[in-house]
This record gives sequence, C-alpha cells and structure tokens, in this order.
Amino acid sequence: MAIGAAAGTTGSMATGAPAGASPAGEQRPGVRGMSTDHEWERFLADQDLIWKRLPRTWYEGPFLGNGLLGSILYAEPGDDALRFTVHHSQVQDHRPEFGNEWGVARLPVGNLVLTPVGAVTGVDLRLDLWNAEIVGTVTTDRGTLRLRAFVHNDRTLLSATVRASRGEEDFRWEFRPSPAVSPRIVRENPPKGFAPNPPPVARQEEDGTGVVTQELYAGGQTASAHRERRRGRERTILLAVSHSYPARDAEEQALAAVRDAAARPLTALRRTHREWWHSFYRKSFISVPDQLIQSFYWIQLYKLACAARAHAPVMATTGPWLEPTPWPSVWWNLNAQLEYWPVYGSNHLELDAIPRTLRENTDILIGALKPPYRHDSAGLRRSTDAQCDDAGTVGVPGVGDPEVGDLPWALHNVWLSYRHSLDLTILEEVLYPLLRRSTNYYLHFLFPGSDGKLHLPRTFSPEYGSAPDCTYDLALLRWSCETLLETVRLLKRSDPLESAWREVLAKLTGYAVDEKGFMVGAGVPFAKSHRHYSHLLAVYPLHLVNWDQVENRDLIARSLQHWIGFEGALRGYSFTGAASISAQMGRGDDALRQLRELVDRFIQPNTMYYEAGPVIETPLSGAMTVHDMLCQSWGGVIRIFPGVPGEWRDAVLHDFRTEGAFLVSAVRRDGATRWVRVLSAGGPPGRSPGDGEPCRVRHSIEGRVRVSGIGGPAPKWRDLGDGSVELELAPGDEAVIHRVGPRPDLTVRPVPVTRPAEPWGLPPLAPVGGVVPVDLTGDFDNDGITTEMFFADGDFDGTGRTLPMAQLPQTGRTTDDGIVFSFANGGEGTKNNVIAAGRRIAVPAGSYARLHVLGAGDLGHVTVPVLLSYEDGSTATVPVRLTAWLSGPAYGETEAVRTSQIHTRGGPLGVKAALFHQRAALDPARRLVAVTLNAPASGSARAHVFALSLESPAG
Repeated sequence: MAIGAAAGTTGSMATGAPAGASPAGEQRPGVRGMSTDHEWERFLADQDLIWKRLPRTWYEGPFLGNGLLGSILYAEPGDDALRFTVHHSQVQDHRPEFGNEWGVARLPVGNLVLTPVGAVTGVDLRLDLWNAEIVGTVTTDRGTLRLRAFVHNDRTLLSATVRASRGEEDFRWEFRPSPAVSPRIVRENPPKGFAPNPPPVARQEEDGTGVVTQELYAGGQTASAHRERRRGRERTILLAVSHSYPARDAEEQALAAVRDAAARPLTALRRTHREWWHSFYRKSFISVPDQLIQSFYWIQLYKLACAARAHAPVMATTGPWLEPTPWPSVWWNLNAQLEYWPVYGSNHLELDAIPRTLRENTDILIGALKPPYRHDSAGLRRSTDAQCDDAGTVGVPGVGDPEVGDLPWALHNVWLSYRHSLDLTILEEVLYPLLRRSTNYYLHFLFPGSDGKLHLPRTFSPEYGSAPDCTYDLALLRWSCETLLETVRLLKRSDPLESAWREVLAKLTGYAVDEKGFMVGAGVPFAKSHRHYSHLLAVYPLHLVNWDQVENRDLIARSLQHWIGFEGALRGYSFTGAASISAQMGRGDDALRQLRELVDRFIQPNTMYYEAGPVIETPLSGAMTVHDMLCQSWGGVIRIFPGVPGEWRDAVLHDFRTEGAFLVSAVRRDGATRWVRVLSAGGPPGRSPGDGEPCRVRHSIEGRVRVSGIGGPAPKWRDLGDGSVELELAPGDEAVIHRVGPRPDLTVRPVPVTRPAEPWGLPPLAPVGGVVPVDLTGDFDNDGITTEMFFADGDFDGTGRTLPMAQLPQTGRTTDDGIVFSFANGGEGTKNNVIAAGRRIAVPAGSYARLHVLGAGDLGHVTVPVLLSYEDGSTATVPVRLTAWLSGPAYGETEAVRTSQIHTRGGPLGVKAALFHQRAALDPARRLVAVTLNAPASGSARAHVFALSLESPAG
C-alpha cells in the first residue's frame, strides 16, 4: 500500500469509524451528548474570536485557511481600507543553491483590498469557528458594509461577500500583487548573484476575470485569478491561486478554479465548505472550566486545520500565512515537530503531512549528507523548503557545529503517527528505511572510550551550542535504536544491524549531569538562558527518562527548574515544554501556571505568536500542553487526567486518540474521575484481543473499579494494582471503566465555566477603570527593539543599542500602577516608539485629569515639552521628565518595564535598562483632542515614547 493510501486509511480511522463502530457524528450505544449541529454551534460560538475595533496587523486579525490558501484580515497600511492577505503554502522560489532563506523561500502572492466609500469608524467582526467564516459589519461615515468571507475547505478559493448600505454602494475590491521576493528582505538584502524574479503581469479576460501571473527566474509560475459577482448591493469576489514548477500552467489552473466556482451557486460552495468543518470538529471533544484556555484550545484546533492537511506542504514556521519574517521556510530543529503534535490526541491524523513529506523526499534526505555517507545514511538540514531541500549538507560530527539530530526527531513524529494509528505502512514505507539511515549516520562516528562506553564526537544541541556526547543526540540515538528493534519485530523481519543497535543500547555513554540537572553534553553545563529544551529531549517528548522512574524524579525536577527558571531568552514554547513536563510529573497546578505564562506573556489577540516574524508552532504546542494535562499515552499506558490542576474540578474528553489506536472518553466531575470509556480503533479487523496492542489504562478513579461492556459483553480485564487496569479489546470493541456499582450515565457535554474570560480578538479601546490607552501605531517612527536572533535592525540611542524583545511585553498591553498602556512589540524591523520631535498625536476627545507616558531618554535624562490641544482651540504646555533608559528613576517615575540586558550590534550586554512611567496633570474642565510631543529644549538626548494613556477624572 502506498503512503498516500495509508494516509487515507488513517484519516478514515480518525473519524472514529473502525470496524464495529458507528460513523463520526453518530451516537454509539451508551455514549451520549454533543450530537446535533445546534449543540456544536452553540458550544463553539462561545469560543469565537470577536473584534470591536479594526485589527491593525497580522497578529490581531481574523484568519482563514485550508492548508494551501491562507488569508488574514486587517487594516491596509497607509490606507483607509481592509486587507485580506493572499498567501499559498506551495508558492516558493526554486533555487536551492542559494539556501532556504532566499533560494527556496516561500514567496508572497498579494493582498485583496476592500476600500469603502467613507472613512472606517468601527467594526463588529466575528471569526465563526463552527462555519470557518469571518462575519460582521464594517461601519464608515457613509454607511455600513456587511461582510462574510471564507477560504473553501478543499478549493484554493477565497470567497468574500459584502452587502453595502446606501452610501457605500460604490465600495471597491482590488487585488494588489506583491513582489516575488523572500520575506527575509526584512532583515537583509539578497545574496550576491541572486537575480530578482520578474515583476508580476496583470490583465483582464473577456469575461471580466482578472489575472495576475508571476513568472519565476528559476522556471514555473504563480498565478492568481479573481472575478466579482454582483447582485443588487451585494458583491462577491472569488479569488484563486495556483503555483506550478517546473511547468508553467499555474495561470490555466487558477482561471479554471475561479470559473468553476463562479458557475456554482455561492450557497453550494458554502454548504460543502461547512460540511467539511462540521465533520472535522466532531472527531473529538475537550472541555475544561477555564474559558480562556478552553477557547484558546479550540482556536488552535481551528488554526491547525487552516494550516495543515496530509496532502499539503509541511507547515513552514509561518503556517500558510506569510508576513515579513526572517523565517520563510520549514525549520526542523523544533518547529515542524511541535506544529504537528496536536494532530494525534485530537484525532486528526488527516492533517499530518510529515510522514508523506519525508517518504516523498527520501532522495533529497540522502543527498543532504556529504558523498561518503550517502550509501547507507540520510540527514535533514535544519531549515528547508517543504520538499526538504536546501543548500549545503548536514554537518559531520566532530567538525564545527554539526546539527545531526533533526531527521531522527522528525521521525519521532512519524513513530507517533504509527503509534496512534497502528498503520504498518507508515513503518514499512517511512519510518524503517529512514530511521535505519539516520541511525547509520550516528554509527559512522561512534567510538569506544577508555571507559568501555561508546561516545559521540562534538554535535550541536539546538540552538544552544556544541558538545561531545551531546545530551540531545544521545537521547535521539538511544530512542532510534530502541525504536528500530521494535519496528523490525512489528514488521516480522530480521535486520543485520540488530546487533549493532543492541550494542549501542548496552554501551552508549550516559547523559552528562551536574548538580543543576542535565548538561548540554560532556563538559558543557547548561549555563545560560535558552528557549529550546533540546537538552531535556530524553524527558519530553521521548520519555526515555520519565516520572514513572522514581530514581529519576529528582533529576527531572532539578533540570526543569534550572532551565525554566533561567530568565532572559525564554520564549513561548519554553513554557509549553515546561508545562508538558510538569504534567508528566503530575503537577497540574504548575502546568497551568506555565500555560498561563505563555498566554499572558506571549499570545497575541488572535492567538498568533511572533519571534521576529510569525511563528506558528508555539500556540499549537500550547494545544498539546492541554492534551498532556488531560491525557497521556506514552510507555504503553494511557493516563487519564494526569496533569489536571486543582481548580479544574470538572473536565471532559471524548474520542481522544491515544497510542495503541484507542479512542478514549472520560468525565471528571467535582474533582473526581467518574468514568473512562475506551474504544479500540486500530489494527486489522480480524485481530483477536490477545494478538495485538494491550490496553493499559491508569484511570485515576478512586476506590474499587469494574469494567463493563458497551454494546456487547465486558472484555477480559485485570486490575494491575497501581490504579491501572489492562483490557483485552479487539478492533471495534469498547468498554467503560467505573467504580464498583451500577454503570454510570455516559453523557458527554461541556463542563460549566468557573473561570470566565473575555473572548479572544480585540475588545473596544474603551476606558479601563477610567483609563483610555492611545493608539500610537500610526505615529511610530523609531525601532528600538531587537530579537535575540538578530541585533542589526534597530537603533534606540544612535549607537545601535536596543531593548531585548524577549524581555518586553509581548501581548499588546502592559500595566503599571493600575494604568493600562497599549504596547507594540511586533515583527523584526517594525517601528515601535515615537521620538519626541514635534509629532502631533490625535487622542480620543474627552475630559482627562492626567496624561500617562511610557518612555525613556536615550543618551541622557530629558524633559519633553508636551503641547496640549483642547477642543475649544486653546493650548497649554506641560513638561514631562523622563529618565535615561540605563539609569534608575530620577524624576519620581516608576520603572514600568525592566530588562536585565540590552542588545548591541555585537550581541547582548548584561546592563539593566528600563522604560519609565511618568505622569502629567491635565485640565479636566477642557476636552483634550491632541498632544504634541516636542523635542527637548536642549542637549543631544532624545525622548522615546512607547505608549500614552489618558486618565479620566475621579467620579
């Protein structure tokens, strides 16, 4: 069976419809709840994102996608209009000799711009998760525009419909193509000798269809086609995108797609689109009482289906959406792995592109090594296009900083795909041949030491540094040999390398540890703050060193605390990894605290995330953290509610897919697990219970338990005596574990919310406790912030020094002394503060008692003469004194934002910096309309203002 067929098989299994089970969406005997469209629509409506003000950037706006075509809605920069970005995950350059950042980088397509007649005065938008649509109203000073948009589930088609009120009938749609240049341009110029792609060419067909064709220097083309349909005041635009290489038929494909869609009723397109999404959601269900986390989880599930399909390109770091970014391709040293982890438990194997990607590109993986190793080995370069291609070769252990673990780590995802489906074709066609080759590459360099152990020369631990006997690589090598031995057993074959694999397991040196826990490798302690948990891979996700091993508990706890307590370079996925390890340890309160740290510090209004540019793996790995808190299935044991925090008194799982291809449902109520249902969903239909995967369940039910059958007799089972039972289930069999007594009511429904939260999206920029934050986005004229990955794009003080992004507020707001400020900390190269030099800033007209300023001087202390303009035409000037950013507060301010380092052109410098919160009195008897930030009267120091807020009079 080909892997394509295998992917289809796994997809059908993921519907919950194996032999002996009912199709997805139907009620199986005994399990009830969430069966109707109305129930699902009502539940998901509570998770919807809502916008009461216009999103200004990609990390604020509603988003659509289908694994290929992606679009985000936000304000068109510099124009009173709305932008639908148009991106396609297959669109890339094809010159691998120039590397992934330029030669095979993903390329932008363009933007569909909706220009109203009048000026936009407000929005009321909703991302309808149930129907995967953006709906709502845009209000202008001339009327209203009622909007509905979707990216069709299986067509590369964006459909956007607008119904205009009187006064807005002449709104315009316009497609604006983007230059076909790598988004890496935000950081640097193209490499020498890299010829630009030709400009796009636009034309209009006789039937009114607009076409934009982008020829590529390397051959092939990208094309977009769009057509507008009118009916009274309602106008719909249909837009399709296609990419072809080396063929030049993308234009033909895009035209055909638009014409086919235009020939169909819009209601028919919408119906098939919705049918797919409604079926998608029904494949699994999770509910927790924390509304912020619950809605975050369901938005990530929606995002995952927008970004991934088994047949689509493996996700780049940005997902299908493409914005200015230094990361315009696929990263394999953590990103791709984390992106796909949620597909397993959520029962959505139909989204998993990694097995197919690696199988289809085996020749490229072999060619990624230097010629002497290609006969029996394979490797994966750190960052590639979706076909695993890039310039250069994987490093050689012992030479430089060789990163050789990326392929075995990607193959761990393939192993998880097998474990959750028991589809042997995944082992046969992908895992076995490639894991054998990636392990051979390690074997070429293993050498015996004087201690009788096998050792590795220097290799690279992402992205910390190199070390001999690198902990990251030792863990992957140990896992690889164990998995290969298990694979040949499952495939019922012998391999001449089995003895070598066993020798590695017997003689491989142990992990280097010190008093603080796992080291990076021999002689290299973990001694600096670092976002990756590469050195902890043996703990998570490989589980080679795990909490069930009592002798390792102290090592795990010390290592986790030392890593996550080392502030400075921690990023969002640092906290998802820490939360998942805490969940493995059974410390649910810690897991929730770390998950909230992710949400509070890093996740943006639309649940996107950035590190210099869009990076999709972090919020998706947050969904995996929720999985790890509610259900784990490593080491041959299904663990029910292993990391649930104490405040989650209620929780529900339904059709959660585990290793062994079991579908699990469970209900926790009033702090206790009430029942666990297990359905065997994998393996050949004729298999008997004794022939296959044993089902061991650590059920978390207090007291004596029994096992009852569902739709048939109870299976054979035994109590293992440690809070676990072992069930014998043939494919299609299911059983329920419950306390001794009558079988419980097997109802699955959403749990009551005990911790409410506002919807994700953008609430109105209204007074918060009498405080009105001012939107400075359009006034920013300086970039004073850089990332830890690139120090050359900003300049705070004229010498190239900047503030470190990782230590600044990430989520658009910050609070000091009860005053809320808007705080912009966006992508690499974007402006984020105003230099006081005469800039006039309009503010929401009103009566205010105080002006609050968040800022600092650069080369010295400064006094800003702020001109206040009132509605009656009068003015006044107030002095605002700000301390220099590297000093302690000199004028009675508070240090609202503090950092432990600054960035220089050469790297980080351990010098404390701060932004200060200063106040100035206003006249509440007059209505303020603007403030002008004038330059200081003397001296060379400048004032940088990052945020302004206005405080209303008391009472």
